[in-house]
Amino acid sequence: MDKITKIFVISLLSVMFILMFFSSWNESATFNEKNNITAGYSYLSRRDYRLNPENPPLIKDLAAFPLLFLNLKFPTNIPAWTTAINGQWKEGKVFLYESGNDPDKILHFARFPIMLLALFFGWLLFKWARSLYGNKVGLLTLFFYSMSPVIIAHSRYATTDLVASFGFFIGIASFVNFLKNQTRKNLIIAGLILGVVQLLKFSIILLVPIYFILAILWVVFENYGDAKKIIKYSLRMLGKLLLIGVVSVLIVWPVYQFHIMNYPVERQMKDTYALLHSSSFRPAADLTVWLSNKPVFRALGQYFLGISVAAQRVNESNISYFMGTISTSGWYSYLPVVYAAKESSGFLLLALIALIFAVKNIIAAKEKCLRSAIEWAQGNFAITASMVFILVYWSQAIISRLDMGVRYILPTLPFIYFLVSREIIKWSQTFHLEEPHSIFEQIKNFLTKLLKSLEKQSILFALLAWMFISTLIAFPYYLSYYNVITGGTENGYKIAVGSNYDWGQDLKRLKDFVDRNDIKKISLDYFGEGEPSYYLGNKFEPWRSSRGKPKGWFGVSVTLSQRAMAEPEKGFKLRKEDTYSWLKGKRPVARVGTSIFIYKF
Repeated sequence: MDKITKIFVISLLSVMFILMFFSSWNESATFNEKNNITAGYSYLSRRDYRLNPENPPLIKDLAAFPLLFLNLKFPTNIPAWTTAINGQWKEGKVFLYESGNDPDKILHFARFPIMLLALFFGWLLFKWARSLYGNKVGLLTLFFYSMSPVIIAHSRYATTDLVASFGFFIGIASFVNFLKNQTRKNLIIAGLILGVVQLLKFSIILLVPIYFILAILWVVFENYGDAKKIIKYSLRMLGKLLLIGVVSVLIVWPVYQFHIMNYPVERQMKDTYALLHSSSFRPAADLTVWLSNKPVFRALGQYFLGISVAAQRVNESNISYFMGTISTSGWYSYLPVVYAAKESSGFLLLALIALIFAVKNIIAAKEKCLRSAIEWAQGNFAITASMVFILVYWSQAIISRLDMGVRYILPTLPFIYFLVSREIIKWSQTFHLEEPHSIFEQIKNFLTKLLKSLEKQSILFALLAWMFISTLIAFPYYLSYYNVITGGTENGYKIAVGSNYDWGQDLKRLKDFVDRNDIKKISLDYFGEGEPSYYLGNKFEPWRSSRGKPKGWFGVSVTLSQRAMAEPEKGFKLRKEDTYSWLKGKRPVARVGTSIFIYKF
């Protein structure tokens, strides 16, 4: 790596870190942070896994590790710990806000390792793209990643979204490396990494079918036209895949064993049975309960419990707001629209240029036979794997209609940035000129090439500058960011809320607003996992629509107001008293951060 490249890499990652660190400093706990931090601290300090079994331990361990040096008080004498089944919500509330600990300090320390992981991820992404297609592709991929408002937004919290992206990336990169060079060492590395990423988030289990798809494609590409060889090597590949799976289990098993060391066997079995008593797939549930009572297999029982609980959570109804409507069944158009609205406008235009350029190259290709396509796909297998992953992941995300926010498709963004970068670099250096027949035509071609080069470089520079400036301007409201094409951050809540806009992050800013305006009492309908009474004390009164207009100051999280005033989709019932009818047509007198609207009556 030359000196200039190092400077660019360090500069991009430094800017990303500054934006992440300072934009998150005054933000209160977002959804899931309280539970993740509390559970992680209990794992490391107690070796007990009774809290938050629906997520694997590593990301929670990472977030909680710095907390071990803060001399925190952890409550173990309350029902949330002693008798409740997965009492993570109450335990988290008491741990952060009612035990004499400093919740803001806890959040700052817990978020910091996630930010460092995001920087490491960016460096790995650059190295991978650079090793495949050179410095320019690597740097452009890193630029898209480090200046993405969506990536920055979810790299600042002690949540699992950035970590899931990291897990999918290193899982696919290591498996592609194994397919291209199938040594024993690369097989073991692929298995070790698969084991590690399974400890980050359960959704990463999607790697298993993706590995099978990529393996089949590789075998077909290698032996195209010879059916016997395809069958023969497919069987061999199946054996290698099973070995990768075995190696991964050898990672998962001892890590879970460490985390349940002080988790009483009787308590683990009781919790497992209670959490799976309503499971519709009884054979798996019964096996998990059985494993939880066997000392040798308890660790695997806890792992399978996590997968089962996570699957149950996915199948639960989620209330979603989308462009003026509310539903529990979701919309097929939700993710494509939300992604297009929250991605940087500059990047979207570059992605469109890349797509048009790629299609034109396919149409203009001299050889259009299947063999030439297969040879290209095998020679560019990292691109093939990226496209397969994006297609599979987006397909299941759209079909499932979970509509949990743009964060749900975050794992595909690094691969999208890589694909666009590769095509944009090719586009910026490609010129189609006629063969010169004289010195005058040579001069003409040179000047034409120079002008076209300047034209393309100018377009590229302008769009990158637009992306960079818009990311800086969005500070510090990255979670609420919407691009200018769709109305900007100011109006983004009209498209989608929840983790796309309002995740409870502005509660500390509300405290500042109340203090600054010397407000003695404020009624509040808050959406989030922060604790209003901690920040506002006796100035706070909880409120809801059905109580009617309050007297004086009133604050409401935009997620709650948008859901309440939305048009219910078929099958969704909304009581009239819950619709905030008394707010309709009334303009807020102020806005705290982006997500809390302030009214005065």
